[in-house]
Amino acid sequence: MAEKEIAVSVRDIHKSFILPQSKNSTMKQTVVNIVRRNNKVVQKVLDGINFDVYKGDFFGIVGRNGSGKSTLLKLLAGVYVPTSGEVKINGMLTPFIELGVGFNPELSGRDNVYLNGALLGFDRNEMKSMYEEIVAFAELGSFMDQKLKNYSSGMQVRLAFSIAIMAKNDVLIFDEVLAVGDEAFQRKCLDVFEQYKANGQTVILVSHDMETIRRYCNRAILIHDGKLVEDSNPRKVADRYSAYNQEQIDSELGRQNGKKKNDDDVKAIITDKNHKPLKSFVTGTNFNIDVTWKENPEIDSFVVNLFRKSGEHITAFRVRPQGIDRAFSVNLSPLIGVGRYMIRVESRRKDNIVIGSPYEGADFIITKQDIPGVPGWSGIVSIEHSISYGSLKK
Repeated sequence: MAEKEIAVSVRDIHKSFILPQSKNSTMKQTVVNIVRRNNKVVQKVLDGINFDVYKGDFFGIVGRNGSGKSTLLKLLAGVYVPTSGEVKINGMLTPFIELGVGFNPELSGRDNVYLNGALLGFDRNEMKSMYEEIVAFAELGSFMDQKLKNYSSGMQVRLAFSIAIMAKNDVLIFDEVLAVGDEAFQRKCLDVFEQYKANGQTVILVSHDMETIRRYCNRAILIHDGKLVEDSNPRKVADRYSAYNQEQIDSELGRQNGKKKNDDDVKAIITDKNHKPLKSFVTGTNFNIDVTWKENPEIDSFVVNLFRKSGEHITAFRVRPQGIDRAFSVNLSPLIGVGRYMIRVESRRKDNIVIGSPYEGADFIITKQDIPGVPGWSGIVSIEHSISYGSLKK
């Protein structure tokens, strides 16, 4: 088997920044700080990063904000020079790492296309031949003679991305390209990613969207506190990334849920098997929806709805109160995908009319991890299925 050819090689990269502790806003302060030998703090951002990207890889880089991802990308793009270590790029590289880099807000969209193209190494004739295709992809035909400063951030990223994909260089870098732009444009970006993957284009993709990492990348790394802590298959990297986020998720959801104004008549919380409030859990974990309400003779039943925060309605079921206690608990073991969800509980009369405003319950997070007995799957929900083997002829 032929050895894979390396497209990007990163060897023992360290990067630190020196941060001054006081500003020299006057000549006197400058002199005083020189005399005092103004102390400076060294901020270590990357600490001994090693990895290779092979030609044809769709390579993911993930990590929480502040982990060092952006600094790493700027080292790859040549924007920064490492404090120590070495970065080797075998071929031409096109970075799409920061909105607006290479753009002049005082120039028109048309002029910025040619300007950005020149920065990518194209001459005017090459850009002229690609211009109509760039404008068509960006869907900005009627805006190209307007100054860029009048564009929205979404329009700017559409134009920048449309120029970048024309580069067709050996290595392409994309940083959170799906974070800005409407749904239709994001789908076009994903279609481009599909083409890159099919054609064996070398791509380095940074994203906080773990489904995108799982779907397109064949390899991925996880950066945490400036160190490379995982270099593996995308699913394993995505799962570990989710685990690092778990504590922050719980804290943030607790803060947000504490601010929610609950309906006076109905309250619902998500709890674990011991009825302790729960904010996040892994796929396949049992949890409860505990519902209580004030006495109201009009209430005939409750409808418990489960939604994705993005709007998809996952499921709903009706519960009719029994006994004298104004409380019930629904135990679930849902095989639903990674993401953010919410519970909405509605109280209803006998004629199915909703009483008051529907209660929007607490948000919660599901993270996917390898769990014994839970089959591998992807998507929103896991559907029970059976497989038969052998001849299908009767």
